[in-house]
Amino acid sequence: MKKQSGGGKGRASADDNDLDHEIWRHTAATIEPLKRAKPRFHPASDALKAGGKAAGVPKPKVSAEPERLPVKPRSAHAHPENPRPKPSPAKAPDLALFDRNSVRKLRGGRTEIEARVDLHGMRQDEAHVALRSFLFSCQRRGLRFVLVITGKGKTNGKALSEEGYGERERGVLKRNVPRWLDEPELRAIVVSFTVAAIQHGGEGAMYVHLRSKNRA
Repeated sequence: MKKQSGGGKGRASADDNDLDHEIWRHTAATIEPLKRAKPRFHPASDALKAGGKAAGVPKPKVSAEPERLPVKPRSAHAHPENPRPKPSPAKAPDLALFDRNSVRKLRGGRTEIEARVDLHGMRQDEAHVALRSFLFSCQRRGLRFVLVITGKGKTNGKALSEEGYGERERGVLKRNVPRWLDEPELRAIVVSFTVAAIQHGGEGAMYVHLRSKNRA
């Protein structure tokens, strides 16, 4: 009797196992795979985490070529290859001959000498500065006829300067003042010059005719 009950239990277990496998195969055949949710981060974020950097921060792109700035379109009217030449400064006019009528009026006292400067006894550099300052000041004031005193001097002798700077050749200013009046800057304000009358210094002085302010 014991053997029969044991055999019955074995067959019951085998039947149960077959039933379980049959149920599992039926269940497995009817299962549908679930859709996976999209990852929150770019796959490269895992690599960044592995490298010890903050997650979610993209690695900056490094370009070997320098950044090119946009080129401004060239105007159709621009010609950089042929730039317009800069205007050259106006050339100072040449000195003119002193007007004869003006000379007669000055010598006869009918035209007044409006200002005068005495360069006699000055060194050359001092006289040059004094002459320029005097003429520019007179021209700005609107004066027309002025007198420049140089001193007659002697070209064949020497004398000690009053300032004690040593020997200087006499008559230097008489020769240099006409050259200074012919400089471009002074020609811009000087019309002409000529030797003065005896009563105004003769060969040791000269009349200077200045340009008007509007024509300088």
